[in-house]
Amino acid sequence: MIPQNKKRTEFLISSRRQFIKSAGGAAVVTLSPQLLGMTRKSGGGRPLVGSGEHQFEVIHDWGKLPKHIRYGNTHGICEDSQENIYVHHSVHSSSDVPDSLVIFDSEGRFVGSWGKEYQGSAHGLHLQREGSEEFLYLSARDYKDLDRNIVVKTTLKGEVVFSLGYPKESEHYKQDAEGRPLTKYHPTNLAIAPNGDIYVADGYGSSYINQYDREGRFIRSFGGEGTGPGQLSGPHGITLDTRGEAPLLLVADRTNNRLQYFTLEGKHVRFVAGVNLPCHFDERNGILLIPDLAARVTLMDRNDRVLSHLGEGPADFREVRKEPRSAFPMGKFISPHDACFDHEGNIFVAEWIPIGRVTKLRRLS
Repeated sequence: MIPQNKKRTEFLISSRRQFIKSAGGAAVVTLSPQLLGMTRKSGGGRPLVGSGEHQFEVIHDWGKLPKHIRYGNTHGICEDSQENIYVHHSVHSSSDVPDSLVIFDSEGRFVGSWGKEYQGSAHGLHLQREGSEEFLYLSARDYKDLDRNIVVKTTLKGEVVFSLGYPKESEHYKQDAEGRPLTKYHPTNLAIAPNGDIYVADGYGSSYINQYDREGRFIRSFGGEGTGPGQLSGPHGITLDTRGEAPLLLVADRTNNRLQYFTLEGKHVRFVAGVNLPCHFDERNGILLIPDLAARVTLMDRNDRVLSHLGEGPADFREVRKEPRSAFPMGKFISPHDACFDHEGNIFVAEWIPIGRVTKLRRLS
């Protein structure tokens, strides 16, 4: 058995060789400490990422879970107006309690949990303020039980307000004579327009965006599998971008490895590059936050120019994510799946890891 410290050293050496190779074999390559994995340390001994106005202290495994709950893949994360952090996860097979929604206070203390009905299917998580109230919208996908592919609106305590199932009203989603789905449908995330319209991204199904009104009545489908303008491949994340003159839908077109903007009627506007398997979004003070599944968190400005790639991790993240926690390089991400800003500008990141991980990036500047 290889000692963990030796294993980590070999991983860092391999990462350096890969970087030099990707640089085109230049005779002289100047590598910063961050690229070498030699992340700077804070006064408390924790790694730092970013620079200038976007520097953060990395706090891995934030939030103290009670002994009776064990994370599965951590998929969604958000903050409410009371500064509580919500984590949506698939629930580990060894967990004594099947609750998929876990709640912490701002200090990482466990507040409560619910959501056993989403065990194994938990995915997207969106918090929406509607008047004086707040609601959660949960996306659930299941490849075996088609009835579990739903979007659910709940109170913060988990009480169901309504749910949206298979988009049978759409011409793009077929059914057999008994009403059983014939088209793949696995919703991953959603966005809500100013008028209350709901846009559901079929990210693991047929790559359409399905639009509903605030009462859940079907309006239209747009997108569909492809690489051209207006087409999508794995629209994993979606958000309403209000940073411009008019609100637009912004889609994390993950398999196409790009961002794509649409009008609220589903018309293509433009593409944006600078991402690496983008998963979803959050925004604060004009800064767009993008968890890139390929091992980093990206920040963009109002003009969609990259400000920083935070905590860029291993290129072989799909294999590394299966390793024991002790093998994960400190200060590096493995597979960011969702991320959110909190009220102070700190960042919380949930990663697609079989034993789950939530990392807090504490804002320093």
